Amino acid sequence: MKGWEGFAFSFLNARIAAEYWPKIVEGLFVTIALAALIIVAGLALGLLLAVIRTLAIRPVNWAIVFVVDLFRALPPLVVIVLIYFGLPAAGIGFSGFWATWLSLTLVLMAFAEEIFWGSICAVPKGQWEAGRALGLHFLPTMRLIVLPQALRIAIPPLTNRTIAITKGTALGSVVAVSEILGAAQSGMAFSGNPTPLMLGAIAYLLLFLPVVVASRLLESRLRWKH
Repeated sequence: MKGWEGFAFSFLNARIAAEYWPKIVEGLFVTIALAALIIVAGLALGLLLAVIRTLAIRPVNWAIVFVVDLFRALPPLVVIVLIYFGLPAAGIGFSGFWATWLSLTLVLMAFAEEIFWGSICAVPKGQWEAGRALGLHFLPTMRLIVLPQALRIAIPPLTNRTIAITKGTALGSVVAVSEILGAAQSGMAFSGNPTPLMLGAIAYLLLFLPVVVASRLLESRLRWKH
């Protein structure tokens, strides 16, 4: 077979697609669940660290900066491998799913903390002074005045970073997580045909393309309001 016929047999094989698409759908739901848990935990921890950092307690800030820089510097795959294969030696074991979740959560936390911290620092000092003029203490000023403005500044870079890290769920296939890529690779290995990988690519498009478009619209809206 040559030309289009050969391509279709290798990458768009209807028989193999019918056999393996249920596994790809299962992997899609695993990816969605994993991505949702990563986003919620990573953003929450990043915001918490950024707020703690504003308290200006030097030893605490040094510790935060060290942890943040560490997980920003390490490749996510290295973090996954260290947690999945390394921690059991210390008596702490994780399944592939939870090792991937913890690893990517820590990476997202690190980047989110820097984004939140930069956004808080970008809020004019006059806003803090306005809070003090109203008789508000530090935490009420942060919660009612500074954070709403900082979050608006942080949304565009956060959406890009969130999309990037959640696509990293594909790294879970290294530790036997049956997300989209893991299911596609398994199907390709058993069938001897790359059609399951094409199904996986379509699943990623269905999942992330609407998110990318929505993030672009959100960024445009915020930029227009400025």
